[in-house]
Amino acid sequence: MATESLPIEQRGYAKPDALVSTEWVAGHLDDPAVRIVESNEDVLLYDTGHLPGAVRIDWHTDLQDPLMRDYLDAESFAALMREKGISPDTTVVFYGDKNNWWATYALWVFRLFGHERVKVMDGGRKKWSDEGRPMTEDLPTVAPADYPTPRRDDEAIRAFREDVLDHVKRRGQMIDVRSPEEFSGEKLHMPDYPQEGAMRGGHIPGAQNVPWARAVNVDTGEFKSAEELRALYEQGAGLRPDQDTIAYCRIGERSSHTWFALTYLLGYPNVRNYDGSWTEWGNAVRLPIEK
Repeated sequence: MATESLPIEQRGYAKPDALVSTEWVAGHLDDPAVRIVESNEDVLLYDTGHLPGAVRIDWHTDLQDPLMRDYLDAESFAALMREKGISPDTTVVFYGDKNNWWATYALWVFRLFGHERVKVMDGGRKKWSDEGRPMTEDLPTVAPADYPTPRRDDEAIRAFREDVLDHVKRRGQMIDVRSPEEFSGEKLHMPDYPQEGAMRGGHIPGAQNVPWARAVNVDTGEFKSAEELRALYEQGAGLRPDQDTIAYCRIGERSSHTWFALTYLLGYPNVRNYDGSWTEWGNAVRLPIEK
């Protein structure tokens, strides 16, 4: 039997408004102030059925620079928002497959550009589908919105290789959210995925390992309570909320999920996501690793 989660408002989160239930979303499908965004690992999944009115944002083709390994620039982000019918005042609710890992990644990119009104649909596609809620293959008709060109801020929530190296030298707080096999160096990618992308296995010195998906209820895909998350990250891994924290994985998507949990659900004030992650660190010359 599936283990039910407490209602969001009863889980003790620092910022409970960052999560919304499937019931809340069902009641706002036609709300002009809300835009539902689906973002998946499986880029074909949206076409097989999605929430009525939801638009697709592809993590690779929509959010990445087409040439350089970086995110899209501010003008391109503004153009994407206009195309998707999102204005600066729009509340954007993200959801997707695989426990919302790419949904939180998209949310994190939106925060780089300063979009304030962002939420995650707790439980993602799985919970919506398990509850028998409506899906459609129809593409939504979206009126273009006005979105001024924002400023992208890479300082507050993003870490680069040099930042991480300085963090290592200071013995700063760091969390590796990959699988135990990747952390140990036994594998270069998640089990059941192609073992490629890095020259070396292992982890960044000093990092603690808490696989990202441990933050969710395995039956429903919903986030665990704040008490359970503190047991996982603080009692289990020794993290301290008052310390600067860097999260990483392989390319930054799984660690964005942990960034969301630490930042919004536990209220950690200084968490950065190292999106270069192991595909950069594990390929770089003369950077230290541990196994």
